Amino acid sequence: MKMWQHDWISRWALYSPEKLAIKEQDSDMEITYASLNKKANGILNQLQEMYHITSGDRIAVFAEYSIDYIALFSAAQKLGFAIVPLNYRLALPEITEILHDSAPRLILVENKFRHLVADEFSNISHDFSILGEMKEMDYVFIPEVMEDTLLFIIYTSGTTGKPKGVKYTHKMAFWNSINTAISLHLSAESRTINVMPPFHTGGWNVLLLPFLHHGAFIVLSKKFEPGIVLQELASQKCNIFMGVPTMLSMMAQEELFKQVDLSCLDYIIVGGESMPIPLIETYATKGVAIRQGYGMTEVGPNLTSLHQDDAIRKIGSIGRPNFYVNHRIINEHGKDASPNESGELWLRGPMVTPGYWHNNVATVEAFSADGEWFKTGDIVIEDEERYLYIVDRLKNMYISGGENVYPAEIERVLRKWPEIRECVVIGVKDEKWGEVGKAFISAYSSLTESQVKAYCVSQMAKFKVPKYYVFMDQLPKSDSGKIDRKALKLL
Repeated sequence: MKMWQHDWISRWALYSPEKLAIKEQDSDMEITYASLNKKANGILNQLQEMYHITSGDRIAVFAEYSIDYIALFSAAQKLGFAIVPLNYRLALPEITEILHDSAPRLILVENKFRHLVADEFSNISHDFSILGEMKEMDYVFIPEVMEDTLLFIIYTSGTTGKPKGVKYTHKMAFWNSINTAISLHLSAESRTINVMPPFHTGGWNVLLLPFLHHGAFIVLSKKFEPGIVLQELASQKCNIFMGVPTMLSMMAQEELFKQVDLSCLDYIIVGGESMPIPLIETYATKGVAIRQGYGMTEVGPNLTSLHQDDAIRKIGSIGRPNFYVNHRIINEHGKDASPNESGELWLRGPMVTPGYWHNNVATVEAFSADGEWFKTGDIVIEDEERYLYIVDRLKNMYISGGENVYPAEIERVLRKWPEIRECVVIGVKDEKWGEVGKAFISAYSSLTESQVKAYCVSQMAKFKVPKYYVFMDQLPKSDSGKIDRKALKLL
């Protein structure tokens, strides 16, 4: 195992000490790279002396983003402990299960989330505010950290069952940043506002850590408020922003959207799901390009990118793999798929997780038999120009009349209709066909079942056409802003 002493903040404290690193949107507090490094050193020193934290230990955190939280990350880079960022929107039994699984030596809790920590953990928990009280230091002794040392354990949403803790290493963070920088042209002059929560990989690894690695500037926002985001993008002259389509739709509906100057933006990065063409065109009227991509917690997460110039020409595509991402597409016969033939996406590279925390069964299942390739569970096709398209998740597939049906394929067709804002298709039981499709639709105008069904009949094979249609003002969303399929299946 290689030594991996990449302490990003201390390097920028040396190269650009007075450059602003972080601003808290809600408090207007700012910090330079030099001060951020001193704060991280103080945290590291106290964690060692007061709590005996060493490399390999876990520190669970219930907190929203703040300067102190970023300093804790820097301390983790220096010392080698792993941060377990916990979802403060979960229920107490769910959180207790994760704490038992991760077995942290220390639990840092913002006071407003204190009720989420069961009494059985009170002997190892402490208020998150202690980080702000720790003395800043110019220098501390920093031990060697290995490349496969854990930097995070990030628990997945558990849509298919019990949440799994993804091991996220220092090496993964480094190579994810390199892949991201090459794709998005990041530099020390890059500027963004982060509105993603800290308990998802998107909050840490889509932009925040690559920005810190490159000495860039980040505004931290504790929650997404569309009007405030528009103001901050303009006033802070951000050149990159990341959000999900729901967020961008809410921003476009703000009255301020018509007046605000967004010429500073090179593009907006969209993840989670495909963005409808009408919304892409709405942002185009403001001179803002849309760049879509694909990622997952276990691998990177930044894996593919669709260049903004291809946003409409290749609508529905997740683009091409990033620079240091190797991929294969394996068809149902276990062979490499031909162009335009569907198959499961397999990935390999230095940004792949070593596995799941305390879950060897899930780890073995996630990799190919030789252990070389991570099996994403996503069904994709690759066209003649090497652009990738998600057909669907394997787990979302249903069988209707003996035919495999992938909901994402139907959803992609529906999203091409300008009147449809959002849509999700799920499989439901049917006496005749075994399973049939049920479409949930949010539209810009009044649509009828007969209109949508006629459109589907004209665009796809009969066995793919949904049998049921439900119209909603808004589709339910998960904590990360994605459409919540699990909730829809209960309706």
